[in-house]
Amino acid sequence: MDMLSRVGDALYWMSRYLERAEHTARVLEIHLGLQLESFSTSSEKHWERMITSLGLEPPEGIKDIDLIQWVCFDPSNRLSIVSCVSFARDNARQVREHTSSEMWEQINKLFHDVRSNAVQEDWETEPTDFLRSVRDGAHLFQGITDSTMNHGEGWQFIQLGRYIERATSSAVLLDVHFEHFHPTGAATINFEEHSEWIGLLKSLTAFEAYCKVYTADLKPERIADFLLLNEEFPHSVRFAVDQIDTVMRALPRSSRAGGDRPARLAGKLRATLCYTEMDEIAAAGMHEFLETIESQCSQIHNAVHQVYINYPVDAALEA
Repeated sequence: MDMLSRVGDALYWMSRYLERAEHTARVLEIHLGLQLESFSTSSEKHWERMITSLGLEPPEGIKDIDLIQWVCFDPSNRLSIVSCVSFARDNARQVREHTSSEMWEQINKLFHDVRSNAVQEDWETEPTDFLRSVRDGAHLFQGITDSTMNHGEGWQFIQLGRYIERATSSAVLLDVHFEHFHPTGAATINFEEHSEWIGLLKSLTAFEAYCKVYTADLKPERIADFLLLNEEFPHSVRFAVDQIDTVMRALPRSSRAGGDRPARLAGKLRATLCYTEMDEIAAAGMHEFLETIESQCSQIHNAVHQVYINYPVDAALEA
């Protein structure tokens, strides 16, 4: 293989951590707005659901503002926004010679912005400013990356990290939401929960795009179809899986036993999303379907690391 395993690994994790930080900031920003609008859901249940949708397990007894601080700033939380940006920067620093100077400047700037004491002091009065700065900073980094870096193997590992994280995070978010707000499979949305469904779409930057396809008529099955199976929308699970499959076909295949496993797993997952329809998903169970996506993304991750990152030295010499 042309790219050293440690380089591919660092680029992959740099991208995953930055995608995670952006996703967390976006979801938290939307939930802060929903909390102001909600009259039927207790604050405790609201935040418990949000934390679960991010795949986090907070310390016992932590609530409200302390919980938000834990999600955003606490270094003991390895998936806090500050931790994710820090890990992304650490990985970027290891491979500076394989990226552009503009990429390093942007991720370094974002790191210092989120670590700034001034930012944490401003949190009490303007929390959304911090969250938007993380979101915009991650988007800017992604744009700079696509514009200034050769689209070779290193760029492919960046794409892979971004879209494995996106597919997994989106599946978890959908799973929690549908389990809480759509357990009976009803065809309509009641008035009290209307804003929660808008919040789900906005959490995946999908509200305007959904309305362009289906108008503003919110129906759970249409929302699930759009966020799961739409092949054109960048934050749908289908779109992310298509990108994973594209990367796996672009990366060099190993000639040793099992070397084609990552590509086969990615192709299998893509085929599932290409050829499964919403009525089949509803019949099988939304939760079960989303769990399968999460599991298959994890299998792809493990296979990629086995083939491209953690392979034995003798296997590397033979590849």
